[in-house]
Amino acid sequence: MFDRRSFLLGSAAVVALAPACRAKPQRPAGVATPGRTVVVAGASAPIEIADDEWGVPHIRAATIPDAFFGQGYVVARDRLFQIDLSHRRDLGRMAEAFGADFARHDAAARLFHYRGDAAAELARVPADVLACARAYCAGINARIAEVTADPSLLPAEYAILNVRPLTWDVRDFVLARGGAEGNADDEVRRAQLAALGLLELDAIVAPLRPAHRMTVPDGLDVTAVSEADLGVLRLGALPFGPQTPTREPGEPDTPLERANAGSNAWTIAPQRSATGRAILANDPHLGIGGFAPRHVAHLTAPGLDVIGGGAPGLPGIMQGHTDRFAFGRTNFHIDQSDLFVLELHPDDPERYRHGGGWKRFDRVDVAIPVKDAAPAAATLRHAVQGPVVSHDPARRRATVLATIGMQPGGSGAFAMIAINLAGDWASLKQAFVLHPSPTNFHYADVAGNTGWQVIGFQPTRKRGDGLLPVPGDGRYDWAGYTDFRRLPSEYNPAKGWFASANQNNLPADWPADRVPAYSFRDPYRYDRIAAVLSAQPRHTLADSVALQHDTLSLPAQAFVALLPAGASPAADMLRGWNARLDGASAAAALFEIVWRDLSRRMLGVLIPPRAQDLVTEIAPGVLVAEARKRPALVAASLAAGWDRAGALLGPDPAAWRWDALHQVRIAHPLSRIPAIAAAFPPIDGKGSGGDGYTVMARWLGNGPGWRTGGGASYLQVIDVGAWDQSLMLNLPGQSADPKSPHYRDQYDPWIAGQMHPMLYTRAAVDAHVRTVTTLSPGTRA
Repeated sequence: MFDRRSFLLGSAAVVALAPACRAKPQRPAGVATPGRTVVVAGASAPIEIADDEWGVPHIRAATIPDAFFGQGYVVARDRLFQIDLSHRRDLGRMAEAFGADFARHDAAARLFHYRGDAAAELARVPADVLACARAYCAGINARIAEVTADPSLLPAEYAILNVRPLTWDVRDFVLARGGAEGNADDEVRRAQLAALGLLELDAIVAPLRPAHRMTVPDGLDVTAVSEADLGVLRLGALPFGPQTPTREPGEPDTPLERANAGSNAWTIAPQRSATGRAILANDPHLGIGGFAPRHVAHLTAPGLDVIGGGAPGLPGIMQGHTDRFAFGRTNFHIDQSDLFVLELHPDDPERYRHGGGWKRFDRVDVAIPVKDAAPAAATLRHAVQGPVVSHDPARRRATVLATIGMQPGGSGAFAMIAINLAGDWASLKQAFVLHPSPTNFHYADVAGNTGWQVIGFQPTRKRGDGLLPVPGDGRYDWAGYTDFRRLPSEYNPAKGWFASANQNNLPADWPADRVPAYSFRDPYRYDRIAAVLSAQPRHTLADSVALQHDTLSLPAQAFVALLPAGASPAADMLRGWNARLDGASAAAALFEIVWRDLSRRMLGVLIPPRAQDLVTEIAPGVLVAEARKRPALVAASLAAGWDRAGALLGPDPAAWRWDALHQVRIAHPLSRIPAIAAAFPPIDGKGSGGDGYTVMARWLGNGPGWRTGGGASYLQVIDVGAWDQSLMLNLPGQSADPKSPHYRDQYDPWIAGQMHPMLYTRAAVDAHVRTVTTLSPGTRA
């Protein structure tokens, strides 16, 4: 994942790493600029922030809450507009800053605000965790106070957009739950296919894993289901500028990006490690192209010493290590949302059928503040299952999205703090109670123990499997949820390693009535990881770095194996190819072009016209299986792909390169506003290998282009116990300020796969400090 520190200064183990595994220091070691002091409100004692040569802040505090205060301060220092825009959006306060076009987005955000007892939600958070969350907010506010007092310190967006940052309150973590649609769009697609009598075609898009037979829920009229049932879930991107931005901050922008969002992680026990210590590697996969999704920080105080990547705007470290254990995470799969279809009363659309009678919506009429205009009126409705996302009296129909996030305890904002405060595997189990999102949690400690625990909340459905919309009359309601204690785990596995890459990792004997989801991803990344790790009896740090950048494509191998007999320039090039999607590979570029063409042709063959707007993707395993039956179709795609590659890359096949197409471009999410584009130059100029099915996951974006749309922007390889030998990367850098040396300093190393040290011990950090800031308690003038 992110940056990792390394001892440097003659550390023999670090010197032994292959040069390609690490970036060279960019400045002489041990040279720091004179320190500065900032007077802040909210800290209990002075806090020192020592920034190293990669822009990682090492926060040294006298108390644990003060360390989290420091984290809040530095994330606001480096990413203020990023976290502020996300915060404003989640609170439903966009229109007051940007005008009436944003009012409907504000209404949708407020629809997903928690409606239960906020005080009770805070009361369920342990006191020490809550104190750290409050301190984190205070740290953000301290930086806001600093830049407000001196507007020259404000990021450029504020002057361009004529706004000011919002202050933060810990209660906002309880209030804003988010309105992500989850798999509601999949449910609607399946219902529409069922209405056509073609439900089996859904397996072309997304084969169910584990295998399962779908049925239409009793009482659901599939012919009435449409995209309109998604209601406010389909509002789209925020309406900045003459066109909408390509991506909202920190959020998957499209179904393709949501489908690819995942991660890789593996944990190697000491008996399989060349170091004799555990190794933990992790690289979370998120969107690439807008705001960087991770910010690295190191928090130290008596009783706390944790470093790694955090999500900007959320307290704590998500992937990293303490002084006792390393931890990583990948997406597990728990179906945590359902779309309910309600029948409205024929004479009163504010009532809906439920439990054998009629219930009235919990209705709230709100006035949304609007810049330079009267407040915008909006009506928010909630049914027993959750927020009403569509209300259509003319059709006597409404839809409700039930999500785990809207349940008591459904805010995950406090979970990372609790994990960071834990001391061992046993105490982590208490922290997991606060973690609702579905996650494979990886663990390795200094005593040589390794562990895997699935965490997250699983809804308890009275009926149904969550795969299609269900009637909202009460028969399919949730009866609560269960937590991680009913999910799989393993401690010190005998084989000496384990890995997760979003594949179906339920134990073979897992009860069918406890399956948490049927949406596990294609197993290609995991299968490649497992093959490599199984063949390495003594795994090294360099092996982990190489595996994180592995470009072998198992779908490409399968495709090459089925190429039809007979000479053609495309077939000849691919037959001699090693199936690695390296950036410099001509065959990799050709394969991707042929694969896209074949996907389009195969969908045209397999999908009848009446369903072609519903089935627009084909799973790779399905494509390969169907291609074996249709050599003529493969031959046609080979010929078309050859011609297309020539048109895209030039007439000389020897000069073709995959990275010439698969460019990596990072731009401000609001760069369609000319002044933003001028102030924030894009970070681009190079391309990448890999795709969505290689371990080095760098999937294609949506649309006709070939640009990288997402992948592992943060990477970490941790040497457990010899912490300074750990390594990391964080694309494109720590800062969102173009004037900072850390705006794009990790772009080139990320492209090249050159990880840098994750400095941790006091001596290693001090040798590479570049700036020192002291936060001094007081009251700003």
